[in-house]
Amino acid sequence: MEITEIEKLINDVLTLDELQIKFDGSQCSIVAVADMFADLSRVKRQQVVFAPLAEAIKTGTIHAVTVKTFTKAQWQRDKLFNQ
Repeated sequence: MEITEIEKLINDVLTLDELQIKFDGSQCSIVAVADMFADLSRVKRQQVVFAPLAEAIKTGTIHAVTVKTFTKAQWQRDKLFNQ
């Protein structure tokens, strides 16, 4: 599976301000930024991002997934602290 395919799966379901994906073989790392995450718990945020990838995870195309979610304000703050 290519990064563009993963992006399409997520973008077809979610409206995000920013989406970053790193995919190495079967391990996937995702950063998703949208204000829709503001009222969701950390677990619910991850479930929202995992949902479009369910079939690829089920078939083993994607084995390990790491998801980090941010609102736009949280993302700006995180970028400042991690530069």
